[in-house]
Amino acid sequence: MRLLLAEDEKELSNALVAVLKHNNYSVDAVYNGNDAYDYIIGAEYDGVILDIMMPGLDGITVLKRIREKGIHTPVLLLTAKSQVEDRITGLDSGADDYLTKPFAMGELLARIRAMTRRKTEFSPNLLKVGNVTLDRERFVISTENGETKLGNKEFQVLEMLMLNRNILISTEKLMERIWGFDAEAEISVVWVYISYIRKKLASVGADVEIKASRGVGYTLEVRE
Repeated sequence: MRLLLAEDEKELSNALVAVLKHNNYSVDAVYNGNDAYDYIIGAEYDGVILDIMMPGLDGITVLKRIREKGIHTPVLLLTAKSQVEDRITGLDSGADDYLTKPFAMGELLARIRAMTRRKTEFSPNLLKVGNVTLDRERFVISTENGETKLGNKEFQVLEMLMLNRNILISTEKLMERIWGFDAEAEISVVWVYISYIRKKLASVGADVEIKASRGVGYTLEVRE
């Protein structure tokens, strides 16, 4: 799942990025409202975390502009302000949720899970394709033969494939959604992680397979 974090306090931003990546999110971090706006209109995110007080465009302005463009990506506002009027302004401008600083990391993660679930109306914690179940809280795949834990990028790649079963996903799409704009990785890294996932699927006796269309992308299908 890919998030954009717009927070001008770099120490806080770095801490949030570390926590989010540890919890298997891909994160693009920006430090001002102008970059936040450009990133949101230029890419597809599952959620946006916007600080209200930022250089350039403030968070409320960014929020209003993306909503005017018809972008409905869930947005969580962060601010040091606690007045009711500020909360009302943010929510009336199209925010999905509002969190006042300082906050507990656990609450931030819970609010991100809640708002991204609302985006898809209902997104279960357990995804199942064939005999394989992906636990999105424990980052584990299991079958009747056992279970194994996935690494961060392995989890994100398999989650994307399971949510789009039988649909061809291009290598470029996987790269963009999971490694992000600023990744230094080469596009061949996608093939490497597909290989890792295939081995883990085999280790639990999965009846699903990741099929490659050479030079195009990958599809998750139940083996006949």
